[in-house]
Amino acid sequence: MNPNKVAAVTGGSAGIGKAIVERLLADGYDVVSLARRRSGIDHARLHEVEVDLMDRAATAAAARDIARRFEVTTLVHNAGVIRPALIADAKLEDLDALVELHLGCAIQLLQACLPSMRAQHFGRVVLLSSRAAVGLATRTSYSATKAGMLGMARTWALELAGDGITVNVVAPGPVRTDMFHAVVAAGSEKERALAAAVPVKRLGEAADVARAVRFFVDAANGFVTGQVLYVCGGTSVGSLTL
Repeated sequence: MNPNKVAAVTGGSAGIGKAIVERLLADGYDVVSLARRRSGIDHARLHEVEVDLMDRAATAAAARDIARRFEVTTLVHNAGVIRPALIADAKLEDLDALVELHLGCAIQLLQACLPSMRAQHFGRVVLLSSRAAVGLATRTSYSATKAGMLGMARTWALELAGDGITVNVVAPGPVRTDMFHAVVAAGSEKERALAAAVPVKRLGEAADVARAVRFFVDAANGFVTGQVLYVCGGTSVGSLTL
């Protein structure tokens, strides 16, 4: 294995995560996918770990396992859930779950991978936030935790820059995935109206996001850290109504 091309990707079994896994495999990486289910990808350099990343103990065990078996120097934390609700109906247990998945899981995995990154004096960390970090109705817990990723990434970028480790964020807008279609039905009038409201007049695809991740993980891009790239069709600079 090329130590600069060993990546761990959370939520790699579907949607944006699966597209990222496929992109990294095509670029020559060994990829460890951590997800609740298998991806269905058949590739010699793909190593799949089935784990519930909302379970702190299970995540800790998986993190120890991959740190023992692989010298991970690229970490892409993509796993996420929405749990939409207007503020009157927001549940603190949903907030707790999203804090665990979006923030706590990232901390656990980075801590596990840091020794191998520091040994190589090289690391790439990419957190998948969301356009919702700048605000979106029904997203109290989701927006709060996705916004938290931005501050966490900037902090890590400062702490780890001297170790040759960059930390950046990709924040997708409306992207056609199973999670998106759980909120907005595929082929519905709502989906068509949403696409029309996006400045570029279309919804995003998982491959759009994977290309942004590819930029941040590139070994040649060591002068870019602590940044947020919105892959959102322009919706982060305007209003968006779901």
